[in-house]
Amino acid sequence: MRKLLILFLFLSMSLGSFSQADSVVANTKDVESIDAIMKALYDVISGPAGEARNWNRMRTLFLPEAKMIATGTTPTGEIVKRVMTVEDYITRNGPVLEKNGFFEQEIYRKQEVYGRIAHCFSTYAAKRTATDKEPFMRGINSIQLYNDGKRWWILSIFWQSESKDLPLPKEYLKKE
Repeated sequence: MRKLLILFLFLSMSLGSFSQADSVVANTKDVESIDAIMKALYDVISGPAGEARNWNRMRTLFLPEAKMIATGTTPTGEIVKRVMTVEDYITRNGPVLEKNGFFEQEIYRKQEVYGRIAHCFSTYAAKRTATDKEPFMRGINSIQLYNDGKRWWILSIFWQSESKDLPLPKEYLKKE
């Protein structure tokens, strides 16, 4: 009976970890390198107003248990964070991105790699249209990645937008 209980618990935990990403196969070109997965990440959320994003493509970039965390300061000065799953992000932000148009571009990256782990400190600039001269928002994405021997996966993205009180440091801006 004890062995049966242990088997049941193991199967319950294993089956609970499957997600949409498990049933949708990633484009090999999107996940074959750090550069490729970073390009795919910025590409998949970008697009003009009225254009649906390819959320299945986005799901394939992330491990099923990945987290997306936004942090910032409220108008009253309270420091806050919002922790989301990829599905939470799609549900919460997808309609806004598609309604208003959103083009996010990586303008600088500091990357560190050791074995199968990588960290990218990725400075971004966001525009409403691809032809806008100036971004309406900039900030930094802290992205943790994992290579399982076959491909790269995003484990987490933790980001903060630039503000008057917290301008981007020069060392994280494009070198001219």
